[in-house]
Amino acid sequence: MEKLSVTVNGDYIEAEITPQTTLQKFLYDTLGLTGTKEGCGEGLCGCCTVRVDGKAVKSCIILALQANGKNVQTIEGLAEGEKLNPVQEAFLDHGAFQCGFCTPGMINASRSLLDENPNPTEKEVRQALSGNLCRCTGYNKIVKAVLSVAPPEETIAK
Repeated sequence: MEKLSVTVNGDYIEAEITPQTTLQKFLYDTLGLTGTKEGCGEGLCGCCTVRVDGKAVKSCIILALQANGKNVQTIEGLAEGEKLNPVQEAFLDHGAFQCGFCTPGMINASRSLLDENPNPTEKEVRQALSGNLCRCTGYNKIVKAVLSVAPPEETIAK
């Protein structure tokens, strides 16, 4: 067993885990954060995408110990109390989901993109989400939702 010290959704957590425990298994099985889904288990579908120190990470292909000392944010930690994050609101407003299995990963990947690039082009949104697969919808509503969160061009400092 190894000691893991990590901050998850603002809460400092210490746990004893096996060295082969993935971050996804730790979040889902140990902490009960069921928004972090395992789809493929190979990093191909993006359902397990979380944010580690602000960057989108596929949690099924990294070990939990690789997040030691870092800040992890799951879909459960994105809202502030009852107030949804603007990306979550946009997904609701645009009907950018159906079954919802991939939605947490899509939202986390989108939030990371918008943090790095607050005004992405459609091409940049599609590129950023290319590692997140959805079997239920087309991607148009998802892309429109992400683009709707970006500020209007006239408000961006030149």
